[in-house]
Amino acid sequence: MSCSGWPAVLELWIPVTAAVYGAALLLRRRVSSPLLNPTLLTMAVLAVTLLAFGVPYARYASGTSWLSALLGPAVVALAVPLHREREMLRRHARAIVLGAATGAGCAIAVGSAAAALMHLAPDWALALSSRSATAPISIALAGELHGAAALSAVLSVLAGVAGATLGPRWLDLVRVRDPLARGLAHGIASHGIGTARMLDETRLAGATAAMGMALGGVIVAVALPLVW
Repeated sequence: MSCSGWPAVLELWIPVTAAVYGAALLLRRRVSSPLLNPTLLTMAVLAVTLLAFGVPYARYASGTSWLSALLGPAVVALAVPLHREREMLRRHARAIVLGAATGAGCAIAVGSAAAALMHLAPDWALALSSRSATAPISIALAGELHGAAALSAVLSVLAGVAGATLGPRWLDLVRVRDPLARGLAHGIASHGIGTARMLDETRLAGATAAMGMALGGVIVAVALPLVW
């Protein structure tokens, strides 16, 4: 069905998105599975809905611009757990900085190596190398290094969703229990979505993830143009 038959659909996308996300949260509470990540489920359901009704993504993005505008305050709100855990973070500052540098460096190296082994085009190589940074940083790097901004954004979002979905279970399997280590790993590998997931565990894990996201993003933004 074409979106032309839905003149009011533009105004409905915010409540539709909220309803789908709310249903995904309820489902995760009732069914314990790492694959039932609310963000992943919401993305899948909305993608199918847009395709089924023939709604262009640009129209959906326009209809949910208020939600997108809330991303800024949401990021600023991460300063709250950072402030409350500032003494613990200061005590382990050296380990956090070293871990962030190592993690971001490994992410760049693994992405570049994977692209070389698979003989991928430069756009894919750049997107894989910058995937551990947040989507805005990946997009900016794509513009600076003549890559594909849309591809970099998609891989960055997918990395975040995959890390938030599978990361906690994987760390459980390898017996990583320390909230500092869990938070730092998720902040570097899966940025904002991983940080939100860590806030569900403990405040300290969430604060460390926020620190890892910030440090990892800065390191990727500075180092990748130098080695590209």
